[in-house]
Amino acid sequence: MKEIGINTEYIILGKFLKYVNAVDSGAVAKMVILDGLVLVNGEVDTRRGKKLREGDVVSFEGIDYVIKYED
Repeated sequence: MKEIGINTEYIILGKFLKYVNAVDSGAVAKMVILDGLVLVNGEVDTRRGKKLREGDVVSFEGIDYVIKYED
């Protein structure tokens, strides 16, 4: 599991996938999210604007990312 640090209260799912370089663009992020290929906390989430906060786990292409807040 990869720990990903953010310094804001939350990050939205579409931007998160770009932030960790899991996708090349927002358009690709939108497609993989809508196709149900992304899990948030173990469940499919098709909301590109889903707010991810500390402790949330995002799974995509066999990689698990956990959100950690950093000052």
